[in-house]
Amino acid sequence: MFSDNKKPRPMENFGGQPNRIEKNTVIKGDITSEADFRIDGKLEGNVKTSGKVVIGKDGLIKGKVECVNADIEGSFNGELFVSELLSLKTTAKIEGTVNVSKLAVEPGATFNASCSMGKGTSTATHKLQPPKVNEPAKVS
Repeated sequence: MFSDNKKPRPMENFGGQPNRIEKNTVIKGDITSEADFRIDGKLEGNVKTSGKVVIGKDGLIKGKVECVNADIEGSFNGELFVSELLSLKTTAKIEGTVNVSKLAVEPGATFNASCSMGKGTSTATHKLQPPKVNEPAKVS
């Protein structure tokens, strides 16, 4: 009963729609999704997505976030794993542990976190070795 140009769309096409948690909404629990997320409310729990996470100016996440990209204007407290780009806007407030490939920070952002950067970084941080004292320089 559908003509060729008005076929119903399969349900799997809707899986990629962005999700939004509006202001004045509080959610406690874990979220797993294939789609992007925008949080303008408060979330206490974990987020795992193969998309982008955006925390709006009034948004807050307390927990663990795993995503590909993230834009943060609001507050985050916990563990943050971003496989590509983390962008911190002027109003961002970050506390906890951050593991990221690329980091962009606007002036005014608050970044009070231990950070590990680079492609393929894991939760382990790399320490610089202090230079050896009183050792002659080697020429090759």
